[in-house]
Amino acid sequence: MKRLPFDTVLIANRGEIAVRIIKTLRKLGLRSALVYHEIDADTLAVSMADTAIRISGLTPIAAYLDIAQIIAATHKARAGALHPGYGFLSENAEFARAVIRAGITFVGPTPDSMELMGDKIRARNFVQRNGFPVAPSTVEEDDPGTFLSRARAVGAPLLVKPSAGGGGKGMRIVRDLNSLEDAIAQARSEAQRYFGDGRLYVERYVEHPRHLEIQVLGDEFGHVVHLFERECSIQRRFQKLIEETPSPALSLEMRQRLCDAAVGIARAANYRNAGTVEFIFDGANFYFLEMNTRLQVEHAVTEMTTGIDLVAEQIYAAAGCQLGFTQSDILQNGHAIEVRLCAEAPQRAYAPTTGRILMLEYPDGDDVRIDSGILEGQRITTAFDPMLAKIIVHSPTRIEAAQKACRAMRELILLGCETNASTLARILADDGFLRGQVHTGYLDENPFLAEGDAESALPAFLAAAALLTRPVRDSADAVPELHAALGSWRN
Repeated sequence: MKRLPFDTVLIANRGEIAVRIIKTLRKLGLRSALVYHEIDADTLAVSMADTAIRISGLTPIAAYLDIAQIIAATHKARAGALHPGYGFLSENAEFARAVIRAGITFVGPTPDSMELMGDKIRARNFVQRNGFPVAPSTVEEDDPGTFLSRARAVGAPLLVKPSAGGGGKGMRIVRDLNSLEDAIAQARSEAQRYFGDGRLYVERYVEHPRHLEIQVLGDEFGHVVHLFERECSIQRRFQKLIEETPSPALSLEMRQRLCDAAVGIARAANYRNAGTVEFIFDGANFYFLEMNTRLQVEHAVTEMTTGIDLVAEQIYAAAGCQLGFTQSDILQNGHAIEVRLCAEAPQRAYAPTTGRILMLEYPDGDDVRIDSGILEGQRITTAFDPMLAKIIVHSPTRIEAAQKACRAMRELILLGCETNASTLARILADDGFLRGQVHTGYLDENPFLAEGDAESALPAFLAAAALLTRPVRDSADAVPELHAALGSWRN
């Protein structure tokens, strides 16, 4: 185990990723400190952390975005490093600079790299200047007065995108150029509302694209390696739902080209720590989409197939350690699939759902990994992202992994809050998915996959839950006094 210049790491996050980071900190012999809002007081992450420090805000999200409070909590916990997880402040260069100025090690890339790759327009221009492929596009701020006409000249179909965007927010597909002006206005309004930045660009929309991404790792000595690809084409509203590796769409030659491009982009950006370079792929060509300068939600499938703990590597890189392996040491073993269990109603356009978790039983079995931050009794609200947990499976082949993931979703029991579990099981058993013939619009073109049966099954589930509660079970199992007196009761 490598010697590190700190013994405590503060986690500026919540939920499953906070739990995930705590597990690696324990493995490395490090203490964990966690900030939490009152709404998360009864969560698994708070119960597991060595130290938990309450923060406050006008809203729960505002608390987790309060840089001054988080840095003060880090000092209070005497933590020498801070891990931002994903979301919240994880890609905020201003936050990273404030952490470093406070004398705390930031577990992530340099603020300069975050700034360069976090702005989609700057990142796109940087990638193009360095000779890597981007889709035909035009940028509003180059000349706002001609943006509309330049966008029309790119030709339909188009994708209107915010420069500061993420998670699909503010994005609009335009197939009829007569609707382009309205789409730009709507995208700008939404981008301003979500990101406080209304800058836009427009690029050629690739019909039926696949979403592929490459995991990279870099250290401060200039070493950059890739950990192969992840396929993330099963999405709803531009947000990922199922991820897997290896991708069924890639030949060995195309996989190498994609991985080489990702490493080249990361090296050109002088990138260190964990990052992900994302591409769209039309079956013959790939185009740079964006680079995420943080740990990805779907990092677990990479860990399952390579055996490398990405959180540990993040901590080592932040501590100034060299990568402990070279490219030739990293191998793909078998196939891994991750599904995102979300509190949502797929049959109602994936609307978020709420409730209190009355019963929770995860599937088990060989090579089934659960990354979760929820507990029985916990209230699910709309204060945060609807993802509740990730179920990740590993098998020798893709078909076996899909079957194992499907079984896992059918064995899962979560009562008290409607989820997308049935939809995930249907996708995993779908012929098109099993053939690997998917794209980012696959769920839109196959709406039957989202037709839920959760409501019809709810009474049976609730009855089962009631029967399994301790008072009812004790009553049912109790031996009548008359028979108990006989001893050695058998049922």
